[in-house]
Amino acid sequence: MTIPTTLGAAYRDLRDAFRAAGFASPEIDARMLVAAVAGIEPARVMVEEDRPLDSDQLAQIARMRAARLGRTPVGRILGRRAFWGMEFVLSPQTLEPRPDTESLVEAVLADVDARSRRTDSLRFADLGTGSGAILTALLSELPNASGIGTDISAEALATARRNAQANGVGDRAAFQRSSFGEALEGQGGFDFIVSNPPYITDAALARLDPEVRLHDPERALAGGPDGLDAYRAIVVWAASHLHSPAASLYLEIGYDQAASVSGLCRAAGFSNITLRQDLSGLDRVVIATM
Repeated sequence: MTIPTTLGAAYRDLRDAFRAAGFASPEIDARMLVAAVAGIEPARVMVEEDRPLDSDQLAQIARMRAARLGRTPVGRILGRRAFWGMEFVLSPQTLEPRPDTESLVEAVLADVDARSRRTDSLRFADLGTGSGAILTALLSELPNASGIGTDISAEALATARRNAQANGVGDRAAFQRSSFGEALEGQGGFDFIVSNPPYITDAALARLDPEVRLHDPERALAGGPDGLDAYRAIVVWAASHLHSPAASLYLEIGYDQAASVSGLCRAAGFSNITLRQDLSGLDRVVIATM
């Protein structure tokens, strides 16, 4: 086998190996990895395809190749993941933020715009914040908003804090160790409560792709026997911690959970419940207002 010695050759070698392994996006995976080694934007890989690679870079690419073929996600290999046009560092105790979750951010901003509240001093709670991606994305769009993210993991909170700082909203984001909203008692109400909680059923955990099952923290995935344990806790807490009747709860859900999560919201006293779909047309966000 010819050893690739240029950026373009290394890209093509990874792409072909990832195609043969049946990966969903071999071109993107390969481009991201070689771009990271070269210190350039992924879009420039083919522009600079004749750039020579030194022995250290080739060794690094070889390690990345082996890791990806071993089903380590690209984000875990690089230690970071893009979300809402920003980069978020990852840790073992955080989920990788994924494009589907941008639907939740879009839903909140659509409601903010509908009420002409972009410049208001809005207050958010992000329950189970993980990498802090949702809260950071929202605060980046709302210059006078502030928020608090909670997580049971101290490591996740440290990562979220780092991401908020790196993306310019650290002075408006606080983070507190808590199981969802438990530790926020006495801290006032919120205009928006958001969450991407664990919602995978116990039975489905073992069927997840290795990229998820072996690398995302199980407690950020496991939602109990029916996938609804976290929602039961969140909706009851949220019902008594929203500022006003116009304040809303936004919950990311699994593709088949719209009816069950909506039912939990109604049982907790929410009367106005709507759904927002993701880019695939699947129900992705439950929006509940008192």
